[in-house]
Amino acid sequence: MWKIALVLLALVVVRITHWFYTWANPKGNGKLPPGSMGLPIIGETFQFLSQHGLYDVPPFITKRMARYGPLFRTNLFGQKVIVSTDPEVNYKILQENKTFPVSYPESFLQIMGRNGMLTSHENFHKYLRNLILHLVGPENLRAKLLHGVDQTTRRHLHSWASCGIYDVKEGAALMIFDYFCKKLISYDETQDVEKLREYFKDFMDGLLSFPLNIPGTAFHACLQGRKEATKVIEDIYQERKASKIYCDDFMDHLVAEVEKEDSFMDETNAINLVFLLLFAVYETTSQAITLLVKYIFDNPDVSAELTMKVILVETYFDFEVINETVRLANIVPGLFRKVSKDVQIKGYTIPAGWLVMVASSVVHFTPEKYEDPLAFNPWRWEGKELHAGSKSFMAFGGGTRLCAGADLAKLQMAVFLHYLVTTYSWSIIKGGDGVRKPGLIFPNGLHIQILEK
Repeated sequence: MWKIALVLLALVVVRITHWFYTWANPKGNGKLPPGSMGLPIIGETFQFLSQHGLYDVPPFITKRMARYGPLFRTNLFGQKVIVSTDPEVNYKILQENKTFPVSYPESFLQIMGRNGMLTSHENFHKYLRNLILHLVGPENLRAKLLHGVDQTTRRHLHSWASCGIYDVKEGAALMIFDYFCKKLISYDETQDVEKLREYFKDFMDGLLSFPLNIPGTAFHACLQGRKEATKVIEDIYQERKASKIYCDDFMDHLVAEVEKEDSFMDETNAINLVFLLLFAVYETTSQAITLLVKYIFDNPDVSAELTMKVILVETYFDFEVINETVRLANIVPGLFRKVSKDVQIKGYTIPAGWLVMVASSVVHFTPEKYEDPLAFNPWRWEGKELHAGSKSFMAFGGGTRLCAGADLAKLQMAVFLHYLVTTYSWSIIKGGDGVRKPGLIFPNGLHIQILEK
């Protein structure tokens, strides 16, 4: 009997050993980039999600670059991934949409939805992008958006001054959410029973967490926040559709699009698009404004020049400050694509079906491109293009998927910067170095004391 038990145990050990070996040594039709696949199932997900300092490239990337070079393989969120830190390779990946169609890890698709703006392709993507540009495109910034951004910014900064001391991240998030909710769906958090922003906070807190969907986990709370937020948006959509009341917002435009014959848009996509737009604007711009405050406070020479020029929205130097802020902030440190067929790059084969992650944050800290890259130096942008993506600047993405809302984000930052510098005296009270998780910034303790001049 004991011999049978030993044989069974040996078979189990062999099976487990083989499983570990095949996990650590994935096959391909050529030479794979070097790297480590981590532990079975979880891969290197926890290392990827680990906290680290606010500045510079995440240690997850730098350690592997030092060991394996600019291209390396890993496993994140249960999926095989090639990470690229090479500017030339990154540019190629973002330009070749058919070979590298947009995709994300399965857990991220579960959270964000499979049929929305983030995962759309070709004609449907162009259609959705044009819809968004109808709302936030450059031609609408001054004609339709500037006045609302201006009014909202002044009102919220006045509120900050009334409080005396205010948390910058919280205040910036509330300001952005207040304006954009009204512009999108005519929603006012102060007058509605459903607290949409609370659902978004639950969603954001678990957005980059280990994908374990059981009660009590951040991932589960994220999914619930998404579900509740979507329900609020859906209720507004159905009420608008039934009432036919015109509110002069983006929801009016979406309802009309859905009702068109042979439209690309249906109700599910319309509701999902509103959710994604709120997510994109709410989190990214508020983070950028938070770091903008910290950077100009830490650099009095920048603040002095801004004040001396008594900046206007169209003044050039404030956009140099904004560009330098988003370069250092790296709010979106990675862009994901999926390989549609085996691809030969730099002597390696990237197998079909694998994901590739363009580590866009790395190019922003390359000494060959940016002298003293960790320094906040807006003057480095003098005479340079401030609006387009390039091989060395990917703060707003790249290729055909360059962020459609980039101009709106810059406008909101410029208006905020204008009033903060010219209308208020202010100082940072404590802390503010914070920690970063991939894609999320938490400037802990960054409080501002603000007084009207």
